[in-house]
Amino acid sequence: MESVEPFLGPLAEVAADFTAITGVRIDLPTVLFLRARLAGRDLPVRTSAGGSCHLLPTSDGWAAVNLARSDDLTAVPALLAILGAAGQTVQALREAARRVTAAEVAEGAQMLGMAAAGLRSAFDEPVPVRSERFGGLRARDLTGLRVIDLSALWAGPLCARLLGLAGARVTKVESTTRPDGARSGQPAFYRWLHDGHESVMVDFGSGRLAEIVAEADVVIEASRPRALRRLGIHAERFLAERPGRVWVSITGYGREDDRVAFGDDAAVAGGLTGLDGNGGPVFLGDAIADPVTGVFAAHAAARSLARGGGELVAVSMAGCAATVARGAPC
Repeated sequence: MESVEPFLGPLAEVAADFTAITGVRIDLPTVLFLRARLAGRDLPVRTSAGGSCHLLPTSDGWAAVNLARSDDLTAVPALLAILGAAGQTVQALREAARRVTAAEVAEGAQMLGMAAAGLRSAFDEPVPVRSERFGGLRARDLTGLRVIDLSALWAGPLCARLLGLAGARVTKVESTTRPDGARSGQPAFYRWLHDGHESVMVDFGSGRLAEIVAEADVVIEASRPRALRRLGIHAERFLAERPGRVWVSITGYGREDDRVAFGDDAAVAGGLTGLDGNGGPVFLGDAIADPVTGVFAAHAAARSLARGGGELVAVSMAGCAATVARGAPC
């Protein structure tokens, strides 16, 4: 199986610049592989390390379908029907995928709200991070700044961890009705990811969330923009109200794209995969687009603060994966 090492060069450049800005060194092997090591997981082949994402051969290539949630598993018969087949198992899905294109598999799954992608479908994504200014300038380092982390799982919390190591005060905010799903995962990894952070549970319908966000210098989130707007939280207003603030928005494919994505399928979309002995694709590491995106996001936030902030920093998981994949030697 192809090693992840050829892909570390492009990511190492981003990590090195984060160190130059903040003084904090990023241990990439730990960042990328600690979760799998703590869980005792083997390197994945065509089923992800976590067991939920599946690389499926199609009539014209490969597609990844991530059945990460109970609703995804329930929707498998509907996806099979869209693909012109019947059944309710992953094996039935694997057989059906061989008769259709990768785009048909991905689009059918996405129609049902599943995370799915064709192999390298986002490989040509031009940039992993887009920044747009909405507020005034005020250059600051991270020491003592208030970071509010509204994200979950891995990419956003890793960004928050790295900013915290650089001196920021981090508060993780979760919904009382929908806490971070990572809490049910590897406990030691969750503790490592959130070490030293304050944790607050909030009823998002109470108005308290907007009050907490108003106190922040930096916000990290991984939500659809309209979902936060319904709660009275607007990134553009947040940035305009005080100079030097930064808003970090992490999504699968960009803020204007509603497709769901998780670390394994986003990596496949970006072409960040390995090869087996026959030249076919295999998953590379454990949900690798998550930690890759976390490093890119922390670096983008630190850079923005250093040049004065006032920016909405939009980070695409598939774009980050594609950037790393494109930079690896052939």
